[in-house]
Amino acid sequence: MAYAFHPTHPDYVRSPYTGMTREDWMEAGKHLLRGVFRHIRRFEDPVLVPRQESEITYPHRESPPEWHEAEQRAEIFEGLTRTLFIAAPLLKNEPELTLCGYRLADYYKAQILRVCTPGDPLYVGTYEDMQALTGHADPFRPFQQTVEGCALVIGLWVSRAVIWERCSREEQDRIAALLSSYAHANTVPQNWRLFNMLELAFLHQNGYPIDEEIMLDHAAEILGYYAGDGWYRDGHCFDYYNIWAFQVYAPLWNRWYGDAHAPELAQKFEAQSNRLMESYPALFDADAHVTMWGRSCIYRCAAASAFEGNLYLAHPSVNPGLARRICSGSLLQFLSREDFYYEGVPTIGFYGQFAPLVQGYSCAESPFWLGKSFLCLDLPPEHPFWTATEENGAWETLRGDAVAVTTLNAPALALSNHAANGTTLLRSGKVVKNCGDRHGMWNYGKLVYASKYPWEASPQDGSAVESQQYVLRDETSGREERANVCLWHGERDGVLYRRQFFDYTLERECMWMQALNLADFTVPYGLFRADRIRLYRRPVTLTLGAFGFPDNGTEVLRRQREGAQALILKGKDALGHDKQLAMTIYDGWDTLELVRSRGTNPDSERSIVVYAKTTRKKQYGGAEPYLLLSQVLTRESAEDFTDEDLFPVARIDYADRLRSGGSGAVRILLRSGEEKTVCFEGIEGALLC
Repeated sequence: MAYAFHPTHPDYVRSPYTGMTREDWMEAGKHLLRGVFRHIRRFEDPVLVPRQESEITYPHRESPPEWHEAEQRAEIFEGLTRTLFIAAPLLKNEPELTLCGYRLADYYKAQILRVCTPGDPLYVGTYEDMQALTGHADPFRPFQQTVEGCALVIGLWVSRAVIWERCSREEQDRIAALLSSYAHANTVPQNWRLFNMLELAFLHQNGYPIDEEIMLDHAAEILGYYAGDGWYRDGHCFDYYNIWAFQVYAPLWNRWYGDAHAPELAQKFEAQSNRLMESYPALFDADAHVTMWGRSCIYRCAAASAFEGNLYLAHPSVNPGLARRICSGSLLQFLSREDFYYEGVPTIGFYGQFAPLVQGYSCAESPFWLGKSFLCLDLPPEHPFWTATEENGAWETLRGDAVAVTTLNAPALALSNHAANGTTLLRSGKVVKNCGDRHGMWNYGKLVYASKYPWEASPQDGSAVESQQYVLRDETSGREERANVCLWHGERDGVLYRRQFFDYTLERECMWMQALNLADFTVPYGLFRADRIRLYRRPVTLTLGAFGFPDNGTEVLRRQREGAQALILKGKDALGHDKQLAMTIYDGWDTLELVRSRGTNPDSERSIVVYAKTTRKKQYGGAEPYLLLSQVLTRESAEDFTDEDLFPVARIDYADRLRSGGSGAVRILLRSGEEKTVCFEGIEGALLC
C-alpha cells in the first residue's frame, strides 16, 4: 500500500513553491489520521499505533511492574493528545468529520473523558495517583502526563466548540481535576515549565481556581532561560525545543493569560518571538527543508511551528507568505516520502525508522508531536497566512556562488545558505556532553549539520571514524577519544572560531586534555576547515569524516592537484535524486579514505563516509604541521565539480618560522581572488559554553 502524501488541490499562483493550499493542509491532516484510525479496531480502543521498535522506546519491557503500568498509562495519554494536535484544527473546520467509520468529535470526547475518569481501564491517573503507583520513590519526580496535559488543553482550546463546550459541567470538572493535579505539581526545570503554565492558563480562563503564584514563578523562570537572539537555554542545550515549546507555548500563554493578567511578562515573550523571526528562516534551505539537529528529531516538521506561534501574538512580525512557504515545504519534506510511514503512521526516525536517534523517553505515538504544525488550520481562511503569496526569503535573491551567513552568538549558531546547491549548513557551539556520549554528540556536537545530509551515526564496522567529527587514537594506549565539549568564540572576518576537547571531564585540568582549535569559513558548495591541533601527548592518529553519503550505487573518483587530494562520491539518495560529495585535503593530512556502513544513515540503508587521516609522532617539535586544512562540498546534481571547486586554494602563507601553523596568522589565498586569514590568537580569553 502506498502512503506518501501529495497535494491534490495545488495552487501554484498563490503557492508558487509548494502548491499547497489550505484544502491540501486539511487533506494532509486527514491523511495522517487515517493512518492512525485504520489501526483502531473498536470505538473503545485507545490511540495506540503499530510499534516497529521495542528495545529503546517505552513501555520498557525490563521495567518493574509498577513502572511498566505507569509507562502504559503515559503511552495511552500521549497517543490521544498528540493526535489531537491534528484532529482539533480539523474538527474546528469540519465538526462532523468522520474517518475510517469514526466520528472524530465523538471519539475524542469519549477518550478524553475515559483517561480522566478514575476506575476506567484507560485512566491515566493524577499526579498523586502516579506517585502512589510508583511508590513515592522520588517526591519531586515529574510524569509524562504533564507534557500530554498541555497538548490536551491546546487541543481542547482549538476545538472548544466541538468538544469542550459540548461536555457537561460534571465532565468538564472531571477533565479539570486531572489537569489541575499536574498543573500544580512538580515539573522539569526547563521547557516543561511551559506545560504547567498552559494547563494553569486553560483552567483559569475556564473559571477554575489556580495558584497564580505558581504560574508567575514558572513564567519568571522561563524568561530567565532566555539567552538572546530569540533563543532560550533548554537545560544546557539549544535546539528545536526552542521552537516547538518556548516559541509556540509562550505566545499561546500570552493569548490565554499573559496579555491580560501579566502584561509585563507577556511583552517580553512577544519581543523574544519577534526577535527569533528576524533570523529563524535562515535555518531552512531553499526547499524549506528541516536540518536534522538536536534531540527529538522524530518531531520533524514541528520545527516550523514557531512561525504559527508568532501569529498568535498581539503584534506578530513574521512575513506570512514566508511562514506558509516554510511550513508547507517542511511538511512535504516528510509526508511526501514513502519511507516516512510504517503501516500508515510516522516512523520513529527522521525519514524511515532510524534506531541511532531513538531516545528512551519516546513511544510509538511520540512522532505526532509534529501535529502542532497543523495549528495553522486554527487560523481562518481569510488570515494573511493563507491569503499571502508564498515567498522564499533570502533564497529569492541569492544567486550563483553567493552564500548568506547568519551568526548568532547567543545560541552559538552559524547558519549559511548556499545558493550553489540550495543547502543550509548549521554550525553549533556551547555543547557539553558526558564523556562517551556518542548519541549526544551526534545530535549536538558535529562540526556542521547539513539540510541535505542528515547526520550519520558511527560506522557499523567500528572504524575510528565519525561523520563531521574528529576521532583521536592515542597510539601509546590504543585508546580512542571523541570530542564531547565544543566551546564557542564566534565569527571574525568571515572565519568562525570554536574549540573542541576530547573526552573532557571535570576531573582533569583542561591543559591535560587533547583538543583542537576549530576555524572554518564558507565556500560556494560547502565549508573549508583550517583547524589547529592542541595536543599534550603523542603519537596520535586523527581522522575527520565528511557527511554520510547515501550509497545506492556510488561512483568513487580520486583527483590530485599540486599536492592536494580530492575524493568524490557520485550517486543517488533513497528517492533517486542525484547526490554528489567531495572532500579535499591540503596541509596537515596524509590520506583520504572511505568506510562503508549499513543502518547508520537516515536516508538509506547503505552509506559511505569519506574521511581524512593523519598521524603525529613526535611528542614535541614544531616541524610537523599544526594546521589541518580540508574542505567538504556537496551538490544536488550529477554535474562535475570544477577544478576550482575541488582545489580552491592558490597559496597558503604561514607566519611562523617553521611554516607549520604553530603560531601567528595563516593567509589562505583562494583561486577566486578571495583571501581568508586564520588566527587563533586571542580566542583563549573569549570561549563560551
